[in-house]
Amino acid sequence: MNDKSILEGLFRQHYGKMTHLARTLLHDDAEAQDVVQDVFARLLENEYQMMGSKAEAYLMSAVRNRCMNHIRNMQLRERFKHLHPLDEANESHSIEEITAELEQINAIVDAHIEEPQRTIFSLRFDEELTFQEIASRLDISVGAVYKYLRQCISRIKSFL
Repeated sequence: MNDKSILEGLFRQHYGKMTHLARTLLHDDAEAQDVVQDVFARLLENEYQMMGSKAEAYLMSAVRNRCMNHIRNMQLRERFKHLHPLDEANESHSIEEITAELEQINAIVDAHIEEPQRTIFSLRFDEELTFQEIASRLDISVGAVYKYLRQCISRIKSFL
């Protein structure tokens, strides 16, 4: 936006409609205002050019898209919380206890896990490679990597 006065005019003209849309999608006044302000901040940063009648459609689409991204991110955070609950027992582990658990897992892998699971486990957790990188390195499918890793982890759990 080359002229801040044009942006200010768009803000005055469309702010109410934009916040109403965001409020409808997010069910939260503060989040709705943040989304709309973020849309205008990006307009100011990136200096977009908008033409009169298309401005409202662009702004409303930008708010809708930003709200959808916000909802998607919230859902991911909620799913992560359910998958990885933070209970007080986990937080109280000392470095020594964690190290001992990791050493126990490594001992189980060395003693009871056979190839190719052992190699895949090492590549995934020691070298931190992705499933695709492991598949490429071992010349197997990504599905096979997943299957072998799942088998390995199940076997480790049975010993713990």
